Amino acid sequence: MASAERDLRLPALRRFAVAITVLNMFGHTVLGFEQSWAQPLAALVTAYTLETLLEFSDARLNRRPLRFTGGLRSVVDFLLSAHITGLAVSMLLYANERILPIVFAVAAATGSKQIFRVRVGGGTRHVLNPSNFGITVALLTFPWVGIAPPYQFTENISGVLDWIVPGLIVVSGTFLNWRFTGKLPLIGAWLGGFAAQALVRHLAFGTPIVAAWLPMTGLAFLLYTFYMVTDPATTPASARGQVLFGLSVAAVYGLLMVSHVVFGLFFALTIVCSVRGLGLWAHAFIAHEGHERVPMPAPAVAARPER
Repeated sequence: MASAERDLRLPALRRFAVAITVLNMFGHTVLGFEQSWAQPLAALVTAYTLETLLEFSDARLNRRPLRFTGGLRSVVDFLLSAHITGLAVSMLLYANERILPIVFAVAAATGSKQIFRVRVGGGTRHVLNPSNFGITVALLTFPWVGIAPPYQFTENISGVLDWIVPGLIVVSGTFLNWRFTGKLPLIGAWLGGFAAQALVRHLAFGTPIVAAWLPMTGLAFLLYTFYMVTDPATTPASARGQVLFGLSVAAVYGLLMVSHVVFGLFFALTIVCSVRGLGLWAHAFIAHEGHERVPMPAPAVAARPER
């Protein structure tokens, strides 16, 4: 099972990388992305550089071979995660013409994979969604930085393209998560939970139900649903765990909205990933302590013959 998951992770990363690259190219040339070309380029340079430096450091400390040795294909596969992180952060954050906040967010996202790790099985695993964490840190650090306006994803298209572009996101996202990540239960739970929390806010606080459900119709929401909240490395593998994770993100989002906290989608995912990470850490700590306290059996002593 673990081998199958590893075999599918690389094809999933490759297809996610292609999809987000095409979206960025199409967005900057056709859809109406308002960020400058310099921002995604700076984000990619930062992500590639930091990912490589961290790999050098970790390989040297653990006395293991570098993961990108073996030719151009190994280098490309190694940089897939950094590529996705850089483009996701630069696409979703809006810092006017400034580049440094984007670089800061990408650095925080990339570094979080080395800092926030817990022991799972025989190794360690990062627990925070990198792109989402980088965006969250940037939003908290720079009050004048915001999320890219949702209208930029369909600003320059109209007519039948208003249906084709979201349809492509839904179809491609559904296929990728069905075929390679197995996160359809999480997607279903997240969508159902989002609709439910909107209904609760309507009944309990008088929020207009159309306004509460309206975000689900936007392209930005679809990207978040199929390409952000489903990150394979930082979400549960079991169907039950995925359902709980998706419902938790929706519930935290609803609480943030009731508390008048903006950018609730990104904060909710960071909070749920952090709580899950703490739970994994506590489980690993208790298991380690229990193993250390198991009494070792006394060595057998051969009986001495009587004289």
